[in-house]
Amino acid sequence: MQSNLIEPASQKGSEFERERLPFTIQDVRAAIPKYCFEPSTWKSLSYFFRDVVIVAGLYAIAYKLDSWLFYPVFWFLQATMFWALFVIGHDCGHGSFSRHKWLNDLVGHVSHSFILVPYHGWRISHRTHHKNTGNIETDESWYPVSEAKYQDMAGWEKFLRFDLTLLLAYPLYLFRRSPERPGGSHFHPASPLFRESEKWDVITSSIWCAAMVALVAAGTFTWGWLWLVKFYLMPYLGFVVWLDLVTFLHHTDDDIPWYRGKDWYFLKGAISTIDVDYGVINEIHHNIGTHVAHHIFLSIPHYHLLEATEAIKPVLGEYYRKSDRSIWAAFWDAKENCHYVSNTGSKVYYRSK
Repeated sequence: MQSNLIEPASQKGSEFERERLPFTIQDVRAAIPKYCFEPSTWKSLSYFFRDVVIVAGLYAIAYKLDSWLFYPVFWFLQATMFWALFVIGHDCGHGSFSRHKWLNDLVGHVSHSFILVPYHGWRISHRTHHKNTGNIETDESWYPVSEAKYQDMAGWEKFLRFDLTLLLAYPLYLFRRSPERPGGSHFHPASPLFRESEKWDVITSSIWCAAMVALVAAGTFTWGWLWLVKFYLMPYLGFVVWLDLVTFLHHTDDDIPWYRGKDWYFLKGAISTIDVDYGVINEIHHNIGTHVAHHIFLSIPHYHLLEATEAIKPVLGEYYRKSDRSIWAAFWDAKENCHYVSNTGSKVYYRSK
C-alpha cells in the first residue's frame, strides 16, 4: 500500500521542487523530554555487561552439554546475542552510549571486533547512511535500483539481491560496499569510504579484527574445525542473518518513499523508514526496531527510544510508519514486492517485477 501523504514533486529539468513537511525537526525535538537525549554511562555499561555475561553463559552451557540436540538452540540464542552486542557497538558509534569518546571507542571495538565488524570502518559508512537516508542517489545501504538497472541485471545478480541470499550479504558489503557505489573495503584506509584524516581510525579497527581472526584461528588449530563450526561459525552466520534481516526490514517497504535531487532533505529522509515489532526479541536487541526516532535523532540512547517514539507520534501523525505484520510476513512481502523504483521522478516507491 503506497502512501499519498505527499504529492509527487514536479520536475524541473533534472531537479525537483522541494516540498516541505508540515513540521520541522525543531518541532519534533521539542516534543521529546530533554532527558531522553542524555546517555547514562552506568546504564549503558550495564546493558553491555549483561550481554557479555549471557554470551559467556551460553558458551559455558554449550560446552558442558556438548549435545547436537542443544547446538541448534545454542546457535540461535548466541546469534541473537551477537546481534545484541552489535547494537551496543552501534550506540557507541553514534555517541549515544556515553559522553566519553574513549569509552565509546573501547566498548565499540570490544563489541564489534568479537563479531568481526571493523568498528570505525562501519561507524563511518553508517554515518553516511544516516546523513543520506531516503536519497536514492547517495544513501549507503538498502537503497532501491531503478527499473532500467533492474532490467539490465544478470540472473545471478537478482538472485543475490532479491532472494534469501540477501540475508547473508553483510560480509560482502564489508569488503565490497553496496552495488552502484564506488567499491571499497571497510578494512582498508584508502577506501573511498574514508577521509585521509580517518586513516588511523580505520587501521586501528582492522587490527582489532585481525586479532580476533588470529584468536579464532588459534582455537581452530588447537581444537579442530568442528570446534570452529560449533562455537563460532554458526552463531556468526546467524548474527549476519539478524543484521541483514533487521536493516532490510527497516528500509524496504512499499509504503516508504524515496527521493531524488533537491526534493530530498534530511528530515524527509529520516522518516522514510519504518518501525518493526520483534516481539520477545525487542528488549534483547535493545529496541532497535524503534527506528524512526533513531533516524531523526542519533544521540538518543536505545533505552529512551520507546519513550521518544511515543512523544513524536502526535507530531508526525500519519507520517509515522510502523509495520503491523510479523517480521517474516514483512520480510516475505518486501522480498517479493520491492524490486525497483521508476527511472525518473521524485518521490517514488518500490514496484514489483
